[in-house]
Amino acid sequence: MAKTSNLSAEEIRGHRFLVVRRIIAYVVLILICVIALFPFITLLVNMTKDHATLTSTFSLIPGKEFLNNWQKVLADENTPLFQSMVNSFIVAAASCILSVYFSTLTAYGLHAYDFRLKKIAFVTIMVILMVPTQVSALGFVTMMKSWGLYESYIPLIFPTIASPAVFFFIKQYMESSLPLEIVEAGRIDGGQEFYIFNFVVLPILKPAMAVQLIFQFVASWNNYFLPQLLMATNSKNATLPLVIAGLQAEANSNFDLGKIYMMLGLAIIPLIIVYLCLSKFIIRGIALGSVKG
Repeated sequence: MAKTSNLSAEEIRGHRFLVVRRIIAYVVLILICVIALFPFITLLVNMTKDHATLTSTFSLIPGKEFLNNWQKVLADENTPLFQSMVNSFIVAAASCILSVYFSTLTAYGLHAYDFRLKKIAFVTIMVILMVPTQVSALGFVTMMKSWGLYESYIPLIFPTIASPAVFFFIKQYMESSLPLEIVEAGRIDGGQEFYIFNFVVLPILKPAMAVQLIFQFVASWNNYFLPQLLMATNSKNATLPLVIAGLQAEANSNFDLGKIYMMLGLAIIPLIIVYLCLSKFIIRGIALGSVKG
């Protein structure tokens, strides 16, 4: 009370305005979190209910059918959920690792070296970034069929190695976080170029690479366009989006919402695990950037 009484009327008004502004900010942030988490919470709750309850009422109170829905998923031989999850994980893991590594290598080449066609190379990559995947999809599918790679992992992994979006993000991060003096110091110490890149440059770029690993993993995990063109739903290499999309065929015969929600819930578990494993690098990068600023 003594501290408040020593403040002028203008300072008191400013303090009250600051408190009101913070309250409004917290309320808005809480509402945004609720809106963002509501679909996820609804999915978790619906995994515990049966088909009859889901089609008749809506409630956020969990049910008692979790184990029953789990057993239905395990007993369904027509929907190879776990095999498709393994297929999607192989494709997503290979795609995100290869795309981030080689895109970082390309960005490093344009950042650390000066050559005549440097600007043209950068502009060319940016032009490719603006070309939609659908434009070249038909020719790509025809080429993969002629090479005998239809219904295999390679056509789903190979195009992701060259990722202009990842290249651009890493290139911009290098501009602010990778001084060339560090590279020059490594060269003076006798380090080879690939040694400098792998053991000096990559540790500095961990936060940016972690962000792109998450984005690329999620994009590949949820990719439906190319697998639809390159694989059949009943293929042994079919990815998870294809299998989940094939559930629509059961709508007229054996449609069970409880089982569907259980499958959808299991499908997002790998995404959560990947985020939890890489989020510490993102937080570390944000903290490091704030200290530098």
